Amino acid sequence: MNVLFICTANSCRSILSEALFNHLAPPGVRAVSAGSFPSGQLNPMALETLRAAGIATDGLASKGLDAFAAAPPDIVISVCDKAAGEPCPVYFGAAIKAHWGLADPSEVIGDPATRRAAFEATLDKIRQRCTALLQLPLGELSAEALKHELDRLGAV
Repeated sequence: MNVLFICTANSCRSILSEALFNHLAPPGVRAVSAGSFPSGQLNPMALETLRAAGIATDGLASKGLDAFAAAPPDIVISVCDKAAGEPCPVYFGAAIKAHWGLADPSEVIGDPATRRAAFEATLDKIRQRCTALLQLPLGELSAEALKHELDRLGAV
């Protein structure tokens, strides 16, 4: 099963989601990430947060949706916090789609400790959702039941 996490710049929230999901996922379940308007660079605080949590950052890169056209995902999860206010992409295809809104920690203003805490809180929220997703009997759920569970997790 392949999961695609999407956001606007693919530099922070979707990168955190991709790396953490892959850190937790069993063999045969994999995540990638992309952006509707990829920045081409990763947020340094996102990388620092992942490394501090013991999560590998090798191979992470900011990329656009066209990078996955040849291998469409099974699940697409947008992680923009304001889908109506941000240009989050709508992925068309057979994939199950869900929205897990996350506030953008890169927009937090303050001293380094305050900014670091925002990134850690975002990673904790992603960990909670990804852990719950990976505990589901993914191979046994219908598409409708999986969509329901993904939506439920997005509200947590």
